[in-house]
Amino acid sequence: MDFELTEEQRAFAQTARDFALAELAPHAAEWDAEGIFPKDAIAKAGELGFCGLYAPEAAGGLALPRLDATLVFEEMAAVDPSTTAFITIHNMATWMLGTWATPAVRDHWGPLLTTGQKLASYCLTEPGAGSDAASLKTRAELVGNEYVINGSKAFISGAGSTDVLVLMARSSAAGDAASGASGISAFAVPADTPGITYGKKEHKMGWNSQPTRTISFDNVRIPANHLLGREGEGFKIAMKGLDGGRINIATCSVGAAQGALKQAQQYMQDRKQFGKPIASFQALQFKLADMATELVAARQMVRLAASKLDAGARDASTYCAMAKRFATDAGFNVCNEALQLHGGYGYIREYPLERLMRDARVHQILEGTNEIMRVIIARRMLEGDAPDAIR
Repeated sequence: MDFELTEEQRAFAQTARDFALAELAPHAAEWDAEGIFPKDAIAKAGELGFCGLYAPEAAGGLALPRLDATLVFEEMAAVDPSTTAFITIHNMATWMLGTWATPAVRDHWGPLLTTGQKLASYCLTEPGAGSDAASLKTRAELVGNEYVINGSKAFISGAGSTDVLVLMARSSAAGDAASGASGISAFAVPADTPGITYGKKEHKMGWNSQPTRTISFDNVRIPANHLLGREGEGFKIAMKGLDGGRINIATCSVGAAQGALKQAQQYMQDRKQFGKPIASFQALQFKLADMATELVAARQMVRLAASKLDAGARDASTYCAMAKRFATDAGFNVCNEALQLHGGYGYIREYPLERLMRDARVHQILEGTNEIMRVIIARRMLEGDAPDAIR
């Protein structure tokens, strides 16, 4: 067991840090305030391979381990969790398309997505199917050599500004609504296909550098070869994607917390009250100590889950749920405590703390709420071998 990063991993992380400081940090506050989706910056990330980190090589990706991907995402999230989170979603959707698409679809979209020239959205959630994703109602009927799609999706990151949609829908051959998860199939849908309409841009608490909209599908026709995998495999594909997605979003929380901790440590040394730096007050020292401890624990939990997923471990999904639950809670707490250490200055937009905290808050909700993470963990922990197997 070796907890140290290799020289190659350190170099990769440093490249991500340099990119974040040069391309994200100077603009993150403006993108947040103005609601700007920075497609040019994302394309520059793509030039470094950051848009296809773990996508298969056949699709133009780097096929890196998930552990290595976390190193990149953490460095970028330390200055801009919102833009980084979209890049992680794009990576997940690109991996799904690159892994399960037909050769023709993969060869067309793969190189465009992995380089960041085109962007992808992941479409699972519906107005009536959030935590209960298996109850989704969007349908894809096979008519001749085409699928005809009808339904709607909600809270879709990048919607209206991306180029391809990785869509989960109930397909005709796989079953009806009563069939639950087994009736769901996955599809690659060009985002400008006739019949697709996008709702208004949601006004959100955070994640303002990426648009969020509903998507409606009205007799949308796509070629039959745009099916990902086989009919009925969609929910399995979605859950495999979400294992990695949960690690990704947990990593964004770790990154946000790292950025907040760094800001707080510097502020404690610079800020003077009662004639001395506030870093000299033991109560605040202890607060900083607890923040650092929680952050390191969260980071190690995320890296453990990533290593389990890379190894194909039987309980990888449980560890991913654990990492997502723990790191997103801990990350938000660290951001909140860092803001408190700044006092009133932490509450104003001149400092990045309030943005980091706002962006980190949604991580406890998406990719499966933290309550659903507890359901996943508890279900496994009630099995007979769990106390010895999960440790």
